[in-house]
Amino acid sequence: MKVNELAKRGGVTAETVRHYTRERLLAPQRHPDNGYQLYSHTDLERLRFIQRARKLGFSVAEIRDILTHADQGDSPCPLVRDLLATRLPQIRARIAELEALAERMEQAMDSWQHMPDGSPDGHSVCRLIESFPETAPAKEML
Repeated sequence: MKVNELAKRGGVTAETVRHYTRERLLAPQRHPDNGYQLYSHTDLERLRFIQRARKLGFSVAEIRDILTHADQGDSPCPLVRDLLATRLPQIRARIAELEALAERMEQAMDSWQHMPDGSPDGHSVCRLIESFPETAPAKEML
């Protein structure tokens, strides 16, 4: 398969296939006559694996490590479990940060709803932002 066919079968763009090839996640053979990269059914399976791993939040570098373990005949499953066990608390913390940000934004929108617009006057840039308290209310500090 050429790049475009692999991309179509894998449900990604040709540039995605090229990116994964540059990142050494896919290893096509070169056509001896024209130098085109030719991908096998194994590459399609790897591409589908990569897409699943990306949906689980694994980085390209982590996927490379997982595939390297597998290519060497070692089970990557312990590595996968460890990576997710480390990542999950980070993701939950990030979600909490985003929820707090959304709450601050909602508070700002509510408080700004009836405030007049102002023009910069040398002392003020945007009264809306300047009217917002510098410290977050205690309930946001979770």
